[in-house]
Amino acid sequence: MIAARTAALALSLLLMGCSLLRPLPDKTTLEERLAVFPTDGLPLKAAVAIDWNENQIPFITAEHDEDLAFALGLVHAHLRLGQMEVLRRIAAGRISEMAGPLTVDIDHALRILNFGRGAERTLAEMPADTRKWIDRFVQGVNHYQRTVEDLPHEFHLFGLKREPWTARDVLTVGRIAGTDVNWLAWFRLLKLREREDWPQLWQRLAKVGGDSTLSFGADTRAGRLERLLGAAARSGSNSWALAARRSATGGALIANDPHLGITMPNLWILAGVKSPGFHAVGMMIPGVPFIAVGRNADIAWGGTNMRAASSDLYDISALPPSAIRSREEKIKVRWWVDRTVEVRESSLGPVISDAPPLEWQGGPLALRWVGHERGDEITAMVKVMKARNFQDFRRAFANFAVSAQNMIYADRDGNIGQVMATVLPIRPKTLPPDFILDAADDIWRWKGFLNVLQLPSTYNPTAGFVASANNKPAEAPVPVGRFFSADDRIDRIKQMLAAKSKHAVDDMKAIQLDVYMTSSVAVRNAIVRRADTLGLAENLSPEGAKTLASMRAWDGHYRAEDRGPVAFELVYRHFSQALAERTVGADHAEAYSGFSRIKRMLIEDFAALDDGAAAGLLRTAFDAAGTRLGDFAVWGDMHRLSLAHPLSFAPLIGSRYRFGDRPAAGSSDTLMKTAHDPSEARHNTRYGQQARHLSDMADMDDNRFLLLGGQDGWFNSSTAFDQVTLWQRGDYIRLPMRAESLKAWRTRTMRLQP
Repeated sequence: MIAARTAALALSLLLMGCSLLRPLPDKTTLEERLAVFPTDGLPLKAAVAIDWNENQIPFITAEHDEDLAFALGLVHAHLRLGQMEVLRRIAAGRISEMAGPLTVDIDHALRILNFGRGAERTLAEMPADTRKWIDRFVQGVNHYQRTVEDLPHEFHLFGLKREPWTARDVLTVGRIAGTDVNWLAWFRLLKLREREDWPQLWQRLAKVGGDSTLSFGADTRAGRLERLLGAAARSGSNSWALAARRSATGGALIANDPHLGITMPNLWILAGVKSPGFHAVGMMIPGVPFIAVGRNADIAWGGTNMRAASSDLYDISALPPSAIRSREEKIKVRWWVDRTVEVRESSLGPVISDAPPLEWQGGPLALRWVGHERGDEITAMVKVMKARNFQDFRRAFANFAVSAQNMIYADRDGNIGQVMATVLPIRPKTLPPDFILDAADDIWRWKGFLNVLQLPSTYNPTAGFVASANNKPAEAPVPVGRFFSADDRIDRIKQMLAAKSKHAVDDMKAIQLDVYMTSSVAVRNAIVRRADTLGLAENLSPEGAKTLASMRAWDGHYRAEDRGPVAFELVYRHFSQALAERTVGADHAEAYSGFSRIKRMLIEDFAALDDGAAAGLLRTAFDAAGTRLGDFAVWGDMHRLSLAHPLSFAPLIGSRYRFGDRPAAGSSDTLMKTAHDPSEARHNTRYGQQARHLSDMADMDDNRFLLLGGQDGWFNSSTAFDQVTLWQRGDYIRLPMRAESLKAWRTRTMRLQP
């Protein structure tokens, strides 16, 4: 087996190197890119106009809704066909068709997760107008793919063939974007579960993870799978809305910035649309035909991942054999023999413990996920695009299931609101004894579902704003979630919104660009206070003493030009590792440190140390940090931003697919999120704020968006990276909605003819 894998590795590296030697496309101008767009002999009822601006952002105007859907399919394929083809193969567990034998285990795991499960039922139950909308979008994608002469670079590199899209593909890509982020937490908890003190540790993790600020009312195989799902899932974000009475413009204000993998191309497309049934601008997932973040003439919307309790893991050891069925699936493997794998499903869902990346050694575990059983997110979001008021908005989500979203609302009359857009299982609110449940115990079985209409919402709260940052939205009759994000971002948003009685659009920009992190300040304060109590400064090396002084003077902001964050992060790297190892041992420290609220737990662990242990830990941390302090003059020297295509991880030539190397502000839980692991070395952020949106509901033309990177997924296009400079300046691109404003905005107008 080892010899076979070694041979496969050697051969795949050789063949991959040959295929990847293909040069990047030549540089192309906007005119050259638009010249390949099909405009004649199209299956349309009437002519369609597309206005393009200098950033290759389209505004589509059609006389018929179904023609609009077809044109959207053309646009998505034109801008992101290569990315879309990769996404649909990831969603279907077909990575090995592109990458060779090294990814078969990942494909096996994705086949078990089966993001397309239930797609046929959803399509069969879908309203006829939604099905027509999807079918026409797919026709547009397929027409472009079938007729375009030069295919994207990814086709040549990955050996892709022209393969027609289907409505099922659209739903499956949408489902992987709805990945339950709890799975990512479970991957880590599975390692900690080996411990003898697991029952006590579980109680602590669940207590800290669920103790969240309310919005309203009150590199292993597993690591690769975790990164893949985490980059595509809508697992982060900030979103808030300000009522007209709190706005300096006289209209409600809304702000959204999704947090996803920082990649090239960006995981969003910007577009505007107008037809008899639609008039909207905003951000769309490539290959999925709805505006997920944006506005229409009457309302605006955005949201953050609720981190809802949408899944359960069950120990199915006691189930009878008849409760488990299996099937074989063939994984096609580039440059190697195809592989047949077994996929087992139980009455409670797929047997996820069979996924090779998890390396699970216990009994069989079944995954029950709402996304396998409920939901029609496309119908929901199409209805949102047409909504005219809060009642329409809330009702639109009646069958929205995954990923659960805290949806924020604002309208042109100055109203604001928030809803829980999800379907939640009915089961006890009490904390279970483990996150792996006993399938034989009926108390933990689902007893039905609640949807958005049965869950709390808020409309025009007295504070004059609503906000969400992956925190718990409200209490509900059923468990809302177990592991919410740290409260840094939601508390900072509320603090900044409460600081003034009225806010202008520039104030909203300042909040999106804010880089203060409360939890780091809390850790810094705990360390400095203890160091002072222990008289530690006089016992440090000269470099360690400089580090302590720099950290003491730090104001808590992660500005790229500041030195304070360097001192703190260097100390935190050693401080956090030492505490985690003392608490759970070296073998489990990484899993423990990956918990979203680790800083709160570290402060508790540190306070529990006696003075001798605390002094020894701090001396080691400060002196070790001091040896590296001189390597980085400022935070931006250490913390970097580079846009990387997935091919950047390929052997031999990955460096060709890394674009730019820039100083980055922010950190893992700042509002301008640029996440990173604790590090004492120069590092890149791979996850965080990668798109921004602001709308002033008093002005249909004041809609500001920006993508980290650019609109075009075509390598060496003039609009592949043209928004990076704007991003660094904290600027935005306006997407107007009025016809007269579009005339000044557009660079070129093309007419699509039947």
